[in-house]
Amino acid sequence: MDINRKTVTKNAFRITKTRGKTALRVRVPGGHLIADYLTLIHDIAKKYGNGTVHITTRQGFEIPGIDFEKMEEINKLIKPLLEYVEAVPEHSEAGYPAAGTRNISACIGNRVCPFANHDTTALAKRIEKTVYPHDFHFKIAVTGCPNDCIKAHMQDFGIICLTEPQYDESRCISCNACVNVCKKKVTGALKDENFRIVRNADLCIGCGECVLKCPTQAMFRSEKRYFRMVIMGRTGKKNPRLAEIFIDWADEDSVVQIIKNTYKYVDRYIDRTLPKEHIGYIVDRTGYPVFRDMVLEGVTLGPKTKVAQHISWSGYRYKQSSNMS
Repeated sequence: MDINRKTVTKNAFRITKTRGKTALRVRVPGGHLIADYLTLIHDIAKKYGNGTVHITTRQGFEIPGIDFEKMEEINKLIKPLLEYVEAVPEHSEAGYPAAGTRNISACIGNRVCPFANHDTTALAKRIEKTVYPHDFHFKIAVTGCPNDCIKAHMQDFGIICLTEPQYDESRCISCNACVNVCKKKVTGALKDENFRIVRNADLCIGCGECVLKCPTQAMFRSEKRYFRMVIMGRTGKKNPRLAEIFIDWADEDSVVQIIKNTYKYVDRYIDRTLPKEHIGYIVDRTGYPVFRDMVLEGVTLGPKTKVAQHISWSGYRYKQSSNMS
């Protein structure tokens, strides 16, 4: 059977080391899936695969051991999964239309976790509808608070949900629980001045620890939702590194529009002689200011939003250093 590698991978099937066998990659935006779909994944794995399912680092599924000849048949079967994504044409029986932009992962969010500031799955699905299907190699993740359980700092775009703590002095009993937790676990952004809690906005990272610790609900989460976006974290063969802060205290619309604009930036500057190019290397090549100015075009930032004017990524490179022997 003649196999077009580009067609296969674009259709979300993997080229494997076993001749004649492929693996289906299943998208699960936000890492949240209705349990009924697990039966479909199970049936495909048992009937067409080798009976196993791999849970990927990006919260999707891979079903290995599938014959290439069964791809068209399987594409018809996974139609309900594509409709669940809600970002592909209705009634499509041709399978996934792209695989470049990886599954958008998310921590469990405030549907379950008391530390999470927002609904991470809802935001991940909104981003999915904005960017998928697309062939550019992007990695995007949403985490519910600065604890960063999803490892947003290792993504091209890591979105961290924030809250601006609100203070009701009439409920405060001056127990200093919020001050102590911030001092011990966070940045020391709170202090007690004349039996009143004062917050240093420059030190506050929007985690919400003070809200959780307050016994009288004198501290509570803001109705307005805020986000921090960290960018260009990566592993890989050249320069593994953690992401750095790009924008802080931004609203959701700004975050989504910036990601959308980045596809235009990549389309303009990507090295098309390569089979794929990681976005971080494109930013390294063009320089951060070119990226910053282009992705902020048409974005209306809120009065609290801050943008990094300069970013210098560190990480490490694969070379022998003076302390290696």
